[in-house]
Amino acid sequence: MAATQVLAGFHAVIARMRQAPATIREVYVESQRRDKRMQTLLDQLGQAGVSVHPVGVERLDGLAGGARHQGVVAVADARKLANDLDEVLDGVEGPPLLLILDGITDPHNLGACLRTADAAGVHAVIAPRDRAAGLSTVAQRVACGAADSVPYLMVTNLARTMRELKDRDIWLIGTDDQATQTMHTVDATGPVAWVMGAEGEGMRRLTRETCDVLARIPMLGSVESLNVSVATGVCLFETVRQRQG
Repeated sequence: MAATQVLAGFHAVIARMRQAPATIREVYVESQRRDKRMQTLLDQLGQAGVSVHPVGVERLDGLAGGARHQGVVAVADARKLANDLDEVLDGVEGPPLLLILDGITDPHNLGACLRTADAAGVHAVIAPRDRAAGLSTVAQRVACGAADSVPYLMVTNLARTMRELKDRDIWLIGTDDQATQTMHTVDATGPVAWVMGAEGEGMRRLTRETCDVLARIPMLGSVESLNVSVATGVCLFETVRQRQG
């Protein structure tokens, strides 16, 4: 039997309905919720022939494993994305755009980074196995469907993987608030991977040393740093701007 995954919340379920409705096995909805948003989803599920089970909130809480479900939980076949970096890169047309997350352990931040990565056209997100959030139900809900479209590759040795990327002529741009260059002065038009560290701690020493260049986000106000998902969006869309310009 194929592996399954739990999708919690309207965004995650609707995104799967758009991308691969045939993979949804059944949907559980809060029996007391009858608002327009729920009715619209029920209509879509009915048209797709998906089994719907009205249940109590306690059952939904159990299925969602503590994630905020908004009254909707789906059980679906796990979608197979590329699970190998070579497989990803061999299928890329044009200059690759990658995102490396070092030390991002909060599933909410991971989900937000995945959502931003999808919007910016990132080909894969890479993280170490030993210090990173996994694709939990919480991360998938926050990602709003991006976990089904952007490969999330967890590697045993991040520094070694980064060196392999360099062997493929991919420029590694690390983010550091002490860097002399800014994100606007770094050339991101070619094959690049943005390297983001955990908020507060930043990148680990070996990760920083393996980068080709360090860049900072210009900060004009009184705060010292941005949330990692916000910083990720700023850097990725600077690449989009440069490539389109």
